[in-house]
Amino acid sequence: MSLQPKVALAQEFLANLAKLPSAIQNKILKWAIKFQADPRSPGINYENINAARDSNMKSVRIDQDWRGIVFKPANGDVYVLLYVAHHDEAYRWAENKKLAINPITGAMQIVFTEQIVVKETVSKSFSEPTRPFSKLTDKELLSLGVPEDWITNVSELPDDTSLDGIQPYLPIEAYEGLFLYLAGDSVTQILMARETRVDQVIDTQDFSKALDSAESQARFVVVDDEALEAIMNAPLAQWRVFLHPTQRKLANKNFNGPARVLGGAGTGKTVLAMHRAKWLAENKILDDERVLFTTFTKNLALDIEQNLKSLCSSDTLKKIEVTNLDAWVHNFLRGRSYGNTIVYNRSGDAKLAWEMALAAKDQSLDLPDSFYESELEQVVLPQGISTLDEYRLAKRVGRGGVLKRAVRDSIWPVFEEYRHQLSIRKLKEVDDAYRDAATLLREKPFGKYSAIVIDETQDFGPQAIRLLRAMINTEENSLFFVGDGHQRIYSRNKAALSQCGVDIRGRARKLYINYRTTDEIRKLALSMLEGIEIDDLDEGIDEGVRYKSLSHGPAPKVEEVASLEVAFAKAVSATQEWQNIDGIEKRSLCIVAPTKVIRDQASNYFKTKGFAVDTVEATKADTTSVDSVFFSTMHRAKGLEFDRVIVISNKLVESDAKQSIDQRRLIYVALTRAKREACLIVC
Repeated sequence: MSLQPKVALAQEFLANLAKLPSAIQNKILKWAIKFQADPRSPGINYENINAARDSNMKSVRIDQDWRGIVFKPANGDVYVLLYVAHHDEAYRWAENKKLAINPITGAMQIVFTEQIVVKETVSKSFSEPTRPFSKLTDKELLSLGVPEDWITNVSELPDDTSLDGIQPYLPIEAYEGLFLYLAGDSVTQILMARETRVDQVIDTQDFSKALDSAESQARFVVVDDEALEAIMNAPLAQWRVFLHPTQRKLANKNFNGPARVLGGAGTGKTVLAMHRAKWLAENKILDDERVLFTTFTKNLALDIEQNLKSLCSSDTLKKIEVTNLDAWVHNFLRGRSYGNTIVYNRSGDAKLAWEMALAAKDQSLDLPDSFYESELEQVVLPQGISTLDEYRLAKRVGRGGVLKRAVRDSIWPVFEEYRHQLSIRKLKEVDDAYRDAATLLREKPFGKYSAIVIDETQDFGPQAIRLLRAMINTEENSLFFVGDGHQRIYSRNKAALSQCGVDIRGRARKLYINYRTTDEIRKLALSMLEGIEIDDLDEGIDEGVRYKSLSHGPAPKVEEVASLEVAFAKAVSATQEWQNIDGIEKRSLCIVAPTKVIRDQASNYFKTKGFAVDTVEATKADTTSVDSVFFSTMHRAKGLEFDRVIVISNKLVESDAKQSIDQRRLIYVALTRAKREACLIVC
């Protein structure tokens, strides 16, 4: 009895399918279902492509106008749908491509056989060539993912800048590996971070086995009849199917303790976290256990919950609980008869309690009220300090001058009185509530979760991290943190994992490739943070030099105007200009403002100009429409993406260093929501 043929879809097949009219997509889907059911059917006429460099490339007829390109090797039962287009375009695509297996990594790669692009890049270089890759051996280049056919050309690249010229023609792992090598990493370091083995015996004709590698699965997905229809019905949702090899390995890896993944905006951290939760739920927990997926804000939790519904089966979803941490703490403490109301913004009764505490301050110290508030938020609450003795020993990194013991003794009564006033009113600061919850968990372990996935780790403070550590009793696959110090928009929350009882030694990884924004937008966004030291969520520094975007586009527009009304007019003008360029092919667009008031003013202005508008509220998760202009605050925009973004920002408050840094981080977050084009208007 013969084995069932293995049918796979290429990422490029789905990308091109998504561009076609829906009627054509439906026709191709019906054909693909029949093809997947029996690719050996006599009704499928595999035609040779005379000009093709790879004899295994075949053309198949979908109808009179449309053709599919299928890889059908002479040996084995593997069929790969590579491309679909009009007859002539499909043939042109196939002429200069071949499918090959990398002899070192075992990855299946679509290889461009025409390399005129490289020759053109070389000819335009007038400086003395440095040939940065010429010292690498053939084996080293192959191990980085460079196809055999491209070794000579890569070795002869004249300088560092030439690499970008051939980026579209290289497998993603090859481009990333070469870029990291230019950034200063050794080949050994790159391969160790990727967990790439170079000692395997690779059969370069075994395409069935090659499809099993993480590198291959970044480009190809093996489908059964059920998966085929689901994937082809949503060809744009490629994040559900294709992961960068490093992402896939991290999502499916057994860790013997907590792990942390770092990555700039657009590097796929949240996508990785969702795939991680899915893998844990399907492979690593018992029926009565759960995976907790938590993040800092309820907005992001809502977005993630919606996306998990499209990623996971109903059975898998039952094993994943999604909630922001504050909601979890509220429900947990209520179940333990806590009796206190949690304070988040120090208003109402909490504000009165704080004012009464300030009345107890030592006037001889001549310290402003703002000092006491920042000392509370940056020292006392994050470190969980509850006694004078603890305050005397507290670290005050970044708080300016040294405070002698006598001064600390005089300051402390304000914080002691504040907690007393809160207690009278049955109130608790959120950091103290985290600490109380952790204490309750240590006294009576919860035992519900076998794993916790944490998104946007940079927004959690020390007490939140300690609570997460207390919520889980296991070590293996226990805590999986993803985050980015560039995007810390809640400045009072800064924690080093190792100082919170979380040991990630040997389990810290980093994502470098930005899939969302163009490199031009990435550079502008990063310039907002120039001079600001970015931490790695532990006790190190995150160097931005290794981040890189795959796509390129127009340079973002930056304008400074005199008033909000002029800013709104500029935004309308930019929107109209983009719409004129697009014609009938609409793109998603969001106007991002610093506050709700300015957001709503901008929305009303656009409405008076005849635009359909839609506001991204706290409970709104669907922002995929291209029929309306979306409006969002900078905080709410986090975690979202649009084809185009217009950021309206206040001028930076250079006189207040902390406020300036907070503003810069928010602008960074807002700009990096854009996939294609961006505009920054400062007023």
